[in-house]
Amino acid sequence: MRANVSDLEAFLAVAKASSFRGGARAIGSSASAVSDAVRRLEREVGVRLLNRTTRSVAPTEAGARLIERLQPALAEVDAALDVVNGYRDRPAGTFCA
Repeated sequence: MRANVSDLEAFLAVAKASSFRGGARAIGSSASAVSDAVRRLEREVGVRLLNRTTRSVAPTEAGARLIERLQPALAEVDAALDVVNGYRDRPAGTFCA
């Protein structure tokens, strides 16, 4: 099993905002795209991650455990990408005169 990072980020955004609209707004996406991402992730892992009602969204026990592990992992991915982004403005390669 290999979950898509953007699906994981969508799940985290929805869980933090306690709503699909709020989660979508936080990551600059549409509520339907975020809903599709969470559904895809749940199908991939084979477990319901969010309890949904007409008025609220809350993590299931499995969702809460995933959030605990995901937050530091995704923060580390962001930090790793920041290191690489530092090379963007530097000259690279070898100089031949």
